[in-house]
Amino acid sequence: MDGARRRRHGRGSHVETSEPGDRAAHDEPGGRSAQDGAGDQAVRDGAGDQAVRDGAGEWSDRAAVRIICVDGVGRVLLMNWHDPYNQRVIWEPPGGGVEPGESDIEAARRELHEETGLPGSSVRDVSVRVERDFLWLGTRYVKTEPFFLARFDGTPDVRPAGFTPEENDTFLGMAWFSPGEIAALDAPVEPSNLLTAIVPLLDTP
Repeated sequence: MDGARRRRHGRGSHVETSEPGDRAAHDEPGGRSAQDGAGDQAVRDGAGDQAVRDGAGEWSDRAAVRIICVDGVGRVLLMNWHDPYNQRVIWEPPGGGVEPGESDIEAARRELHEETGLPGSSVRDVSVRVERDFLWLGTRYVKTEPFFLARFDGTPDVRPAGFTPEENDTFLGMAWFSPGEIAALDAPVEPSNLLTAIVPLLDTP
């Protein structure tokens, strides 16, 4: 499905579909979170993927970041993805891999713009660290990701600005949700403890 997109509406608003992009590295949307924790921004060394093969398939601890975007009425932006390997449809905050030489916050600012078209400068230097354990496209990712905060006045329009072909093929849409709407979504939200994990960010003015 070269460049093909599917659109799915949730209970939120401002669902957007993507246009073909040219980003060089793919993200790892989806998955199941093991537990959460709090912490400050950390700098990655840019070592990249470290996947190994065993009987369970491919594993990776690729460094990645997520961004919790909050609009003027307290809704959170989530992206909707379809994993063709296991046919799961999930919702997850924007984010993606840390490139060599980037700090986590630099990666978060780049990823926010690439995935939503929102200005990277909106990402604040405040984060919580969330332990992740999830499957995406046949690979199991086990790692800790910083989740950064970005607040906006009103509800900004969102549209991907730089997707890979893989992302174009697996992206279904994005929407703004209240915490109550997130808890009531039919499709899984990843990480599964998202609402608990991001409480410190939602409490930050």
